Amino acid sequence: MTARTDLAAHLASLDLPQGLVETLTTAAAACVQIRQVVAGGALVGALGASGAVNVQDEEQKKLDVIADDLLTEALLACPAVAGVASEEKDTVQPSANAAGEYLVLFDPLDGSSNIDINAPVGTIVSVLKAPSPQPSEADFLQSGRHQVAALYAVYAGQAMLVLTTGKGVAGFTLAPDGRWLMTHEDVRIPADTKEFAINMSNQRHWAESVQRYVDGCLQGADGPRGKNFNMRWVAAMVADVHRILMRGGVFLYPWDKREPNKPGKLRLMYEGNPMSFLVEQAGGKSTTDGKQAIMDVTPTELHQRVPVVLGSANEVDQIAAA
Repeated sequence: MTARTDLAAHLASLDLPQGLVETLTTAAAACVQIRQVVAGGALVGALGASGAVNVQDEEQKKLDVIADDLLTEALLACPAVAGVASEEKDTVQPSANAAGEYLVLFDPLDGSSNIDINAPVGTIVSVLKAPSPQPSEADFLQSGRHQVAALYAVYAGQAMLVLTTGKGVAGFTLAPDGRWLMTHEDVRIPADTKEFAINMSNQRHWAESVQRYVDGCLQGADGPRGKNFNMRWVAAMVADVHRILMRGGVFLYPWDKREPNKPGKLRLMYEGNPMSFLVEQAGGKSTTDGKQAIMDVTPTELHQRVPVVLGSANEVDQIAAA
């Protein structure tokens, strides 16, 4: 069997600050713990609703709470971390580490609706430099361009971790001994695709430009695009984006008129920015509306929402022109 590079060796090869290595190692280790709980499911009493709602007024699943606790406790104990912010919490949590250099934001378990049906779920993490060792909420409100690292872990048939520190994208598979072993050395998203991901049940609510784009795809080879498309929708951003990183495609979660005052559904800081960093580093594109890159959005609040279009570069350009 060919020897594979593990996550520790990969991080060492990148000549990163030691504090960033410690932060990423801690996050990756917490993802292993979350994978173990997800794999246990009903056997460890981890399925079902928790009986509480989060700051988004969404029903929390037991696994949401467990994953949030695991990541929060691990990261706040890491000497390099100055504070954390979670999609599940209403505000930031500073650490007691006087020398903390990094801020970590995360969606502890993306795809909550998939938990009880044994479909893919995952964890998304974004890392920023801390302006001060005792950060306030305002210190977290940095644009996505300020990210120093982003990763996600997807818990499915295999558990995979996909990482960028601004030097390309690498993918790791969880081995039986608990190590993340590199299986995808230089992840690249094909510029062209015949696959799109969107929740078609919301079609009547979309802006006309999105409807035009999707209608052109659905017309297939006889339509304006001149090729047949497949549609995929896993109902967990982490799983849909993972598919795009592995084989190409586009993911759309656009604004819709049901809640016209909300710019979008997905969270800028916990989902939009880290996934956009990974996609761009893999050669893809990411945008809110075809005009503004997601990572160029200046955040104004911790739980800010944005519309999301990302994936194969040429297809994102087609969506922008629709």
